[in-house]
Amino acid sequence: MNFRPAFLLPVLLAALLGACASAPPPAATDAASPAAAAGAVQRFTLDNGLTVIVKPDRRAPTAVHMLWLRVGAMDEVDGTSGVAHVLEHMMFKGSERLAPGEFSRRVAQLGGRENAFTSLDYTGYYQQVPAARLGEVMALEAERFAHLRYSDEVFAKELEVVKEERRLRTEDNPRALLFEQQRAVGFIASPYRRPVVGWMGDLQAMTADDARAFHRQWYVPANAAVVVVGDVEPAAVLALAQRHYGGMAARPLPGRKPRPEPAQLGLRRIEVKAPAEQAVVSLAFRVPRLDGLEPGADNDDALALTVLAAVLDGYSGARLERALTQGPDRVADSASAGNGLLGRGPQWFTLGGVPATGKSAAQVEAALRAEVARVAEQGVSPAELARVKTQWVASEVYKRDSVMGQAQELGHLWVQGLPLDADQRLVARLRQVTAAQVQAVARKYFGDDQLTVATLVPQPRAAGATRPAPAPTRH
Repeated sequence: MNFRPAFLLPVLLAALLGACASAPPPAATDAASPAAAAGAVQRFTLDNGLTVIVKPDRRAPTAVHMLWLRVGAMDEVDGTSGVAHVLEHMMFKGSERLAPGEFSRRVAQLGGRENAFTSLDYTGYYQQVPAARLGEVMALEAERFAHLRYSDEVFAKELEVVKEERRLRTEDNPRALLFEQQRAVGFIASPYRRPVVGWMGDLQAMTADDARAFHRQWYVPANAAVVVVGDVEPAAVLALAQRHYGGMAARPLPGRKPRPEPAQLGLRRIEVKAPAEQAVVSLAFRVPRLDGLEPGADNDDALALTVLAAVLDGYSGARLERALTQGPDRVADSASAGNGLLGRGPQWFTLGGVPATGKSAAQVEAALRAEVARVAEQGVSPAELARVKTQWVASEVYKRDSVMGQAQELGHLWVQGLPLDADQRLVARLRQVTAAQVQAVARKYFGDDQLTVATLVPQPRAAGATRPAPAPTRH
């Protein structure tokens, strides 16, 4: 359920980076011409505001159909945290024409697979089927998008599933607890402070009408994009989208308040005590996010910070691994770095580590900061820059092996309001980042006043306690 797409750029991975209505008139298109080259991405807008994005990939007779909503946990209000994720569950629990569970059974009968995901920024649903069955899954998705129906009893039962998911994935997972607490302390005004799965108190008080209201507010055509990648013709996909989605009435979106995060005025530090065998330390520094592709101080710094994360932890044998986890005096069993770069809300540059036997969390924290300070003082080498940039370029080729990965990337670009060729343009921008820029951001963003530190303090497990089984990954 909390499926995590392979976002945009290889560095983000490394940084760890229905009713048939009469068809409306021809939709507007962002493509250069109706006869766009095979394999080129085409984007259309239906009259009701729904976006349709199509990318042909004819190497195999399969197609991925994804429905993306530009709504996630950050759009919730206090007291209903988790409702975006709960609603994702309820989308599998019936509609006017589909009984609870029937959606998944029908997709399986078509020879397909399906699931969904919720994040801070968005919600998405996907199916991968033989290309010839695309129209059938599109009809199923359009049906539940427009005509979601479930009883209070079905809601109450599924809400218990979500509560158990929270227990297994967060409350019984010390690292997840640590990161949840760090986010809650590190952000004050931003809705990013709330967990995607929701606070347990809010889940216990949630009603079926809370989820229904969230669906009415945000599941509207102008807030949605259908992404199709595979052995398809764009004109045929557009015709299917017009048939199945085009009859939905256009409705206005609620206004979104900006909710900016106030400036941090000093170091924040917390300890989280939980049953665990090893300590963990996590450092989160407030940094600018990428706000479009245009040159500018914040955008340039966001890209340079992404390069810095890759230099520190973007490949086997990168700086953090060599300095902290190797040799007889190593301080950590593992160490990591990552830069948020993209998101609808404020972003962090994170450093983290697990102390080696006999070492403390404070020693790991100091060692992590020392590596950034070393970059600030000495810079990075041309060889390091060349290595990470070569990896990104290579990954731009490798990602094309997956139709699912291509669809995920296109949907994520749409959610962030970026052009559909932003992946290539971002790599081009990243390749232009200089050693001087990397050194400059290492000097600029890593002071105490921008930092929130969270440390996991291991506690003994209760006698007879066992590790929980992993949470289920399907509805």
